[in-house]
Amino acid sequence: EAFEATGDDGLLKIIQSDILNLVDRGRGANEKKPVSEADASIQIHSCHSPMREVEVLQDRLLALFESDPALLPKDILVMTPDIETYAPYIQAVFSLQTGDPRWIPFSIADQGVRKESQLIDSFLSLLDLYGSRMGVSQVLAILESPGVQRRFGLAEADLELIHRWVRDTRIRWGIDGESRKELGLPEFSENTWRAGLDRMLLGYALPGQDEKMFMGILPYDLIEGSDAPILGKFLGFMDRLFHSVKEMNEARSLEEWGDFLLKFVDEFFLADGETERELLVIRRTISDLASKQQAAGFREKVGLEVIKSYLRTRLEGEGFGFGFLSGGMTFCAMLPMRSIPFKVVCLMGMNDDSYPRQTKSLGFDLMAKNPRPGDRSRRKDDRYLFLETLLSARERLHLSYVGQSIQDNSPRPPSVLVSELLDYIDQGYELQEGKILEHVVVKHRLQAFSPEYFKKSEKLFSYSAENYEAARHAAGLREEPGPFIPTGLPEVTEEWKTVDVDQFCRFFGNPARYLLNKRLGIYLDDETGILDENEPFDLSGLDRYQLEQDLVSRVLQKVDLKDHHSAAKASGQLPHGAPGEWLYAQTCGQVNSFVRTVLPYLEKGPLEPLAADLSLEGFRLQGRIGNIYPDGLMFYRYANMRPQDRLTLWVHLQILNLMPPRKPAGKGLLICKDKVCTYEPVEGSEELLKTLLAIYRQGLIKPLYFFPRSSFAYAEAMEKHGDEGKALAAARRTWDSEFGMSERDDPYFCLCFSKVDPLTEEFRELAMEIFGPILRNETKE
Repeated sequence: EAFEATGDDGLLKIIQSDILNLVDRGRGANEKKPVSEADASIQIHSCHSPMREVEVLQDRLLALFESDPALLPKDILVMTPDIETYAPYIQAVFSLQTGDPRWIPFSIADQGVRKESQLIDSFLSLLDLYGSRMGVSQVLAILESPGVQRRFGLAEADLELIHRWVRDTRIRWGIDGESRKELGLPEFSENTWRAGLDRMLLGYALPGQDEKMFMGILPYDLIEGSDAPILGKFLGFMDRLFHSVKEMNEARSLEEWGDFLLKFVDEFFLADGETERELLVIRRTISDLASKQQAAGFREKVGLEVIKSYLRTRLEGEGFGFGFLSGGMTFCAMLPMRSIPFKVVCLMGMNDDSYPRQTKSLGFDLMAKNPRPGDRSRRKDDRYLFLETLLSARERLHLSYVGQSIQDNSPRPPSVLVSELLDYIDQGYELQEGKILEHVVVKHRLQAFSPEYFKKSEKLFSYSAENYEAARHAAGLREEPGPFIPTGLPEVTEEWKTVDVDQFCRFFGNPARYLLNKRLGIYLDDETGILDENEPFDLSGLDRYQLEQDLVSRVLQKVDLKDHHSAAKASGQLPHGAPGEWLYAQTCGQVNSFVRTVLPYLEKGPLEPLAADLSLEGFRLQGRIGNIYPDGLMFYRYANMRPQDRLTLWVHLQILNLMPPRKPAGKGLLICKDKVCTYEPVEGSEELLKTLLAIYRQGLIKPLYFFPRSSFAYAEAMEKHGDEGKALAAARRTWDSEFGMSERDDPYFCLCFSKVDPLTEEFRELAMEIFGPILRNETKE
């Protein structure tokens, strides 16, 4: 008598009524019930993957909100047998900005405690450091916990600075050489936490040492005085961590472990109002260790691994109820006692091998081997839970499963419970025209951007503008793309008109990157969050280049490279042991060969650097002009010559020409590994700089069609052949080059120019304006 009649307006309610009245429709005297073709109260969706299930769910819910303005997110419940698997897909699809038309407020419940509680996750992660390599990412992830930050007085903004220090000092893993020895590895201290922290501390105590060793430590002197409090707090955290991890090696009784861990929690965590409950759960679980010892009379000493296993099991069994019925749409696991009525109930992941869930019994479980009536069965519990869910839906029931292979599109069966529901619908209901199962079951396409979703179909539709554009592109219906910044940015204000010489030269190295970084705050190649976990086994890329440039400077300063080896080793950039020794010796030999090429040009010795301060074209150019010699300006770089190298020397040479006494300052000389170029004194330096400043002004407003390597290839071919066709072909080969990373693959050029042909009339004009004068005054030796 506690049940209410549901009515018969829709397939869902009729089935619920059949269950209430024990009607086996379609058998005996119970005739088939006709169903309207407009009825969508029960829909079953066959998809290719969990991601597609979530994408389909989003579109269906948006359609419901559109058709029923009274429907609210809190009226919707979404359940799945495996919430841990589906949670990342839910986050990826539904985590939209609040201003997005597709935004639906939601929460995810029933995830593991480590995902629900950052504080408990950090506590367990701290225990996991015992016996680990103490990897840099593993340690710094703990420092990102708000509870740890509060305890040590650190702020979220401090972490970026700490990450930079750790990266610069090349910390990789291991407390020190001794901890590596305990793991059965060579006892080297380079790239350990202790080596890096000692460098930071000594660099603050002895700034400006210019990489001079002190007691075997190479100071890292890029820590400013204002950063001292942050450094102190970070060192305090690390010292306490090292001490605690060392103490974890000792075996203790359960009661002793309880005392140790309670103190450990107090040393590393400080809760606020929101996390006080979580910290209380940790303390209560630890305190139970003493009662366990007394109850069992077990006074033997055990290692931390036993305690970790116990704490992890107990804490992961704690339910905090985060995310359940929190006001928005709820995603949760399929658990008993969840039969709360909702207007819309959705079930995802109803696969044949997922639901009902299998019962895995232990080999020595005699109850499982000899079941008796009344024994609990997980499969029967799941069957009953499915029945409860079916009865809980008030207006709509949405079911989905992976019914098609993502590899070959072959069919896959749904859960046996879904199959039974389909069998009953087929047995007891019919459409006036067509098959009832074709009406209830919707087979979806592999991709969300399939054109089928944008053909005004009642079954296949999408609310995604991105997928619509992708579908148009796939169908060859692309609209003519426009520029990344259609109308340009506002004119620069006065503070932009004071320009540092080095920044001015850097602008021409990649104008698109300069514009996006400086004016829009867009960083596409920011790797501040990526930390290398492994010690160096070889030198490549930037590390090799930095070592080579450093060694060149040392040789020119009359430093013995054999004496410098200890500093290079202490910096952590060399591989350990014999490979590092061999690599350093090889690099020194190559560098010495290059220095013998450079030395004849430096016989007369350098002059004092000059401070530049010029006002041209509404801009004020300021900076330091160095590398001045009696015969002119001389730059060297231990690498193959780049267009940017030519341009940098050229800019400095023109600035030097305009400084008092305003006469040609001599020739420019550029020495690189592959060639030596000389630039004769020129007249008209003021006009040349004005042209470059006008281009700079333009590049602060919109992306310039200037790409150093491609533009140089065009200008060089034009100066050599005078044939625009050959010049464009040379530029195209450089732009599309498959040797290394081409300019076409540069993320900033990609963003600004991927939808247009970059080799436009503007490209040709800029190439000749910038590189034309340089090439006409260049002589290769």
